[in-house]
Amino acid sequence: MKARSKNTIVLAIILLAFLIVAYLNHFYNGFHFDDFHAIVNNIHIRSLSNIPQFFVDPTMFSSSTEHYGLRSIVTTSTAIDYWFGGGLYPFYFHLSTFIWHVLLCVMLFFAYRQLINKTLKHHWANYIALLASGLFALHTANAETLNYIISRSDVLSTFFIVASFLIYVAYPEKRKWYLYIIPAIIGVFAKETVLVLVILLFFYIHLFEKKLSLPDLFKGKYFKAVLHTIAMLLPLLVVVMAVQIYTLTRISGIPGISNPAGYYWLTQSFVWLYYFGSFFFPVHLSADTDLAVITNVFDKRIIIGLVFVIALLVAIFKTSKKTETKPIAFGLIWFVAALLPTSLAPFAEVMNDHRMYFAFVGLSLSVVWFIALWLIKKERQIETNKNFQNGIIGFILLVFALHGYGVYQRNEVWYTEETLWRDVTIKSPLNGRGLMNYGLTQVANGNFKGALSYFEKAEQLLPNYSRIYTNIGIVKGALGQHSEAESNFLKGIFLGSELVDSYVFYARYLNQNKRYEEAKSMAEAAYRINPQAIITLNLLMDIYQNLAMWTELEQTSSTVLSILPGDTVASAYLNAARKKKPLGSLTDKTPIKTEPTAADYLNLSLSYYNLGNFKKCIEYCEKAIALKSDYADAYSNMAAAYNQLKEWKKGEEASRKALKIDPNHKFAKGNLKWSLNKKEH
Repeated sequence: MKARSKNTIVLAIILLAFLIVAYLNHFYNGFHFDDFHAIVNNIHIRSLSNIPQFFVDPTMFSSSTEHYGLRSIVTTSTAIDYWFGGGLYPFYFHLSTFIWHVLLCVMLFFAYRQLINKTLKHHWANYIALLASGLFALHTANAETLNYIISRSDVLSTFFIVASFLIYVAYPEKRKWYLYIIPAIIGVFAKETVLVLVILLFFYIHLFEKKLSLPDLFKGKYFKAVLHTIAMLLPLLVVVMAVQIYTLTRISGIPGISNPAGYYWLTQSFVWLYYFGSFFFPVHLSADTDLAVITNVFDKRIIIGLVFVIALLVAIFKTSKKTETKPIAFGLIWFVAALLPTSLAPFAEVMNDHRMYFAFVGLSLSVVWFIALWLIKKERQIETNKNFQNGIIGFILLVFALHGYGVYQRNEVWYTEETLWRDVTIKSPLNGRGLMNYGLTQVANGNFKGALSYFEKAEQLLPNYSRIYTNIGIVKGALGQHSEAESNFLKGIFLGSELVDSYVFYARYLNQNKRYEEAKSMAEAAYRINPQAIITLNLLMDIYQNLAMWTELEQTSSTVLSILPGDTVASAYLNAARKKKPLGSLTDKTPIKTEPTAADYLNLSLSYYNLGNFKKCIEYCEKAIALKSDYADAYSNMAAAYNQLKEWKKGEEASRKALKIDPNHKFAKGNLKWSLNKKEH
């Protein structure tokens, strides 16, 4: 092995170690935002036997009817995480995304090196490619994508696009077999961005293989060359479009399309400028920005944005003319092309920081190659001047250290729902949804008055957002202000008549207040919207029991068991229905048989953990241990629940007890690391 190759491997290992250290505090971060409907409340990911259905049934992607889709690879990967982790343990979901990110960065090294070698044969090529892939790997903005588990769709789609691109570029003699199309097909089932690959390959072929510039493409003498390229890429285009049409026609419409197209497109010019600036100064990152569509065409943000887009296009055209600067042009083309899908479709969210992930693959190449060209011109001076060498090394280390620090800090923000949404209220104070979500964290803490103040602020910004009124209803009910609670629940239903949440939370309120017939009516309305929402089914079982509707209770509990075989709660309700003897509410009594075993209590503890009732989880772990003192699984579950409650010392103690019984207990080891990491912090 050549010394240069050895050096590259050593540097790559050092870079990987640095990347792991930077992300070390993110592996135990919680679920957030869309994670709840796509993972936490999505019962379909709890069985690997559902995987074939993920490719045909869009209702299996989410527990929310608003978010049905066919991102089958994403759903499959989360199902595997659930199976491997034995439940909803965030560590395994984060680990999975991180591994995909690392593998992507490895591919980027080879892709960047291919482009560099096609431009300029130089003995620094490996180091330049490593710097570019390392910059992407460690970029602070990418922490927004890696911390947001369901945003794995960005990681996976980018992974398969880069895989197709690399196969095409690195193995031209294999193109006749169309192997490069296979990863593209898989990528379509991750996110609706893979058609961008056709654009990327179109410009790659002309810039690097046909040695043309962008202005050349508009000259008549190159018309046949352009047609030839289109013909070459036609099989890829047809196949990807066919698969994409299949995935999109499985749903009634693309979720989230709600803004006026013209103003949305104009606003995107400013968004592009923000993304571009964030590559160099990622200091304003927010999980949920408050930028709205700009409806004044003379707004200075629109003008500045349009000037930037024009300047960007000029830069692309100019840098495409010289062979040595073509990687800069191509990286900028990648940046633009990657943003097109979310810039053309007028989504409700004008800007999302996780959209930068795919685009920054291109910017990493452009920026690093721009600097590399300058250094190559000074190669002789560098090789003879130690101070120059040390200065370059120091600069690289400083950039990587700053990004590593930025990643670590963003991981801290994404730690819990409370830390995340607090950051959003600071960074995006005009985001009504952010204010509402922070209010929900206060509800979880029992701070109802504090929550109400945030809900009321959110109401002023989003007066037609149904969920705000539903949440106000929940808080008013908790405060005993029943008349106001009722009016807000009803307003939530009026504004969100198509949403399960509007009905189910009102039904829960009615059930808690022993208005069972009304509760039944609301819960059944929620059921008609989504018959597989587990929150609705659990509530219906409790209501039917309260009304002594044993036939309906038996049918509903059987339905739950057909979806979740072996579910402890549904089994208990089914037993109650058949005996026509109430067992009490899940939150009031132990819904198990008269003479429970330690395994019964363990299963109940898992059910309560997955429902987010960590105190009840601990209670049933203790009951399991009372029957079986050497029950390592029970101690491990208890540790996880204590960790969720941030009682790190108790979590550590429970983990150590589990490991004393079974030193190889993998979940206990993970829970112990979780406890120690947060305890030391």
